[in-house]
Formats: sequence, structure tokens, C-alpha cells
Amino acid sequence: MMETTLHKPRVEQPPEHEGFQHVKVNVLGRFMLPDRREFPCQVLNMSPGGLAMQAPVAGNVGDRVVAYLDHIGRVEGKIVRAIDSGFAMTLNATPHKRDKLASQLTWLANRHVLNLPEDRRHERVVPRNPFSRITLDDGREYKCKIIDMSLSGAAVSLDVRPAIGSAVTLGRMRARVVRHFDGGIAIEFATIQDSQALSDQFNL
Repeated sequence: MMETTLHKPRVEQPPEHEGFQHVKVNVLGRFMLPDRREFPCQVLNMSPGGLAMQAPVAGNVGDRVVAYLDHIGRVEGKIVRAIDSGFAMTLNATPHKRDKLASQLTWLANRHVLNLPEDRRHERVVPRNPFSRITLDDGREYKCKIIDMSLSGAAVSLDVRPAIGSAVTLGRMRARVVRHFDGGIAIEFATIQDSQALSDQFNL
């Protein structure tokens, strides 16, 4: 009887989680439930064996989930428990895929520590037509003025202040809010952009 009691917690904490360090990240993406419905999501922490994400729909324990995450790509696994505003899931991956995930997570963690989205590795330019639109994750849309932008992000003059870390879309570019300043926000694009694509969209 004692042995059964001691083993119960191991069901809630699957073997996939053991031996992996969870890293706090702020990664946007989309996920699909078994009924093929898709929803936006934001990963809060992750290891090569599992992750926790904020999501508008929690799903059910045992559901298979396929997710497409910025900077990481496609991952899949099963929901193991509900958390506040989302769920935790294990990740099914080969040893090679786990090694790749570990490298990606190390890079993401260091990027957060070094505040790389705010560095000046990419030249910042002012669009000839600086006026655009920002769409929030809930669908609300606002006119904005681009102060300057680079391949990795932009500074935008805006009347509202979406929360830091929240998902936004500038024109057609998915991004997240990384900083507030007087009269606007700084955003980081979900992926490093191609200079020609930015020029075509924003008339650089």
C-alpha cells in the first residue's frame, strides 16, 4: 500500500520531464487540438521534454497537441495537466530533436538575459510612409506611426499600451511587445525579417 502511494506522483510528472531543466521563455505560436481547431498561444516555460503555455482553450488531459512555435518550429505531445489560463504538455521527440530543442532553448534564454531584441545589431530606418495599423491578439485594431524599424523589430507611436509580452501584428508582421516608452511601444518581430519584404510592405 505504501509503495502504491509513493508512486502516484510519478504519474503526474511524466518521465519526459525528468533530467531536463525548464527555461522561462516568451515564445508565441499556434497549436491544434485533436478536433483540428487552431488557437494562438504563448509558451511560458519549456524544456526538451515538456512545456507550459497560455492558451484561450485548455483542452483535455491526454489530448494530442501539435504546436508551431516561433524560433522553434513544430512540436507535438500530450496535455498532462491544466494550469492558470492554459495547460502543460509533454513533448514527443527523438534524442536528436531533444538535443536541437536544448540548443534552441539555450539561445532563447540567453537572448532574454542579454535583452537582444533591444540591441542595435540591425540598422534602424524610418519608413517613407510611417503610418500603419497594429492589431492586438483580441482583434482590436489601432492606427499607429512607425518611429523607426529594423529587421528584428520596431518602435511605434500608439495611443494604447498593450501589455509587455503580448502578441500584436504590425501590418502583416507578427510581433510581441518588449518595451513601453512615452507615447508608444517597442515590438520584436516573431522572426528576423527579410529586408526586401520589409521594404515592400512599409516603403523603406
